[in-house]
Amino acid sequence: MKLTKLLTAAFLSLMPVAAFACPGHSYDQASSCMDGYSWDNETRACVQIVQS
Repeated sequence: MKLTKLLTAAFLSLMPVAAFACPGHSYDQASSCMDGYSWDNETRACVQIVQS
């Protein structure tokens, strides 16, 4: 029983490390921006929409 808990804890603690081990992937989480803002791929951020 202790071995199972130890292995489970080790597995769960290494999962975040595995997510960062793959270079070249983008993990941007911005699925939407506030009203009046739009996603800009160049800056990878929400930018204000300017209307002239």
